[in-house]
Amino acid sequence: MEPDVEAGVVLALNHDGDGIVRSGKTAFVPAVLPGESVRFRRTRRHRQHDEAQLVEVLTPSPDRVPPPCPHFGVCGGCALQHLAPAAQLAAKADELRASLERIGRVAPDEWLAPLEGPVWNYRRRARLSARFVRKKGRSLVGFRERSAPYVAEIDSCRVLAAPFDQLITPLSQLLTGLSIRERVPQVEVSAGDRANAIVLRVLSAPTEADLDAIRGFSVAHGVTVYLQPGGLDTVAPLDGVPAALDYELPDFALRLAFEPIDFIQVNGAINRALVTRAVELLGAGAGDRVLDLYCGLGNFTLPLARGAAQVTGIEGDAGLIARARANAARNGIDNAHFEVGNLAAEDVGNARWWAGGHSHVLIDPPRAGAREVLAGIARCAPRRIVYISCHPGTLARDLGILVHEHGYRLRAAGVLDMFPHTTHVESLAVLEPGRA
Repeated sequence: MEPDVEAGVVLALNHDGDGIVRSGKTAFVPAVLPGESVRFRRTRRHRQHDEAQLVEVLTPSPDRVPPPCPHFGVCGGCALQHLAPAAQLAAKADELRASLERIGRVAPDEWLAPLEGPVWNYRRRARLSARFVRKKGRSLVGFRERSAPYVAEIDSCRVLAAPFDQLITPLSQLLTGLSIRERVPQVEVSAGDRANAIVLRVLSAPTEADLDAIRGFSVAHGVTVYLQPGGLDTVAPLDGVPAALDYELPDFALRLAFEPIDFIQVNGAINRALVTRAVELLGAGAGDRVLDLYCGLGNFTLPLARGAAQVTGIEGDAGLIARARANAARNGIDNAHFEVGNLAAEDVGNARWWAGGHSHVLIDPPRAGAREVLAGIARCAPRRIVYISCHPGTLARDLGILVHEHGYRLRAAGVLDMFPHTTHVESLAVLEPGRA
């Protein structure tokens, strides 16, 4: 064996999808799987662990599959393409279970079946980096490299929804030809059910020739182009005509409109299944009043309003609240009320909307979780809570508070495959009053 090459067994994967190998000092090795015997070379040393490079897999895992994307391993958009999709989902379920036990000291009465969907071309929203590289003589567009701050050099992306999966090279060619090619650091893509949009972050004003080139790209590829010269409030369609971006929730006969920079669940198929399951699990009926916290543009609020007496949606982004109200009107819903509310404020427990007599509560917070609103939820004494989470650690912390401090019982929990081939763990949980 080469003097700087070591051998070891992969014990588990860390949060970035790298293998944990304890051969002397712990090493994090990319592109390996638990149980595999591997050879590796340490590349960067840290106090607690070292980063390493895979040299050879000696004993492959039975769950190992050939990564179909030629950019896997360099592009940081995916970390788990070498792991079979079913095994990816099982690993995420294990991470959720471990987080609940270790952080929250809770376990559900029932484990829900995972929500599964397409594992390719699923991502309808993405923020891509852009950079003009002089040595290459062109602009690169894509996700960052996995182990470096550079833009990965890719020509397509299998996780992006059509048409964006095949627009990486055309976007690169467009930006390369602009006079401001060194002043375009970011491209956001948004795919609706019936229209598509791209937002170009421009740090300098495009020339007329630039605008003509952008218009040509828009026509050729059937996408509406927006420019963003400053903050989010400066995003505007190139020629003043916005894209008709929307998505359908067929189980509830709803169509929700959104703007290209709005937060929406990135996986359309999983979102449809998630909304249906969340509404079923919450179980709000014709005589019930529901509180939907972190409601966004009404993704859960409006489906809940189809069956409940009244639904109140609270969200900190005034733009999303405006879209939620418009979506309610567009779909003929008059029993959904929306308010702007800072759910991270220290005094959020004093907000007037807690006094609505809510029988059911749904929350879908950001990665930081919902710690600030838990006491307010408990004072409402809802008969059931459904918690949608994008971070198992903060979910476990919050469930532990609701169970151990406020007397709720964790009835059910499970994962959903919102981000295949990544290490992101999305989940949901159901709580009811009463300890085990």
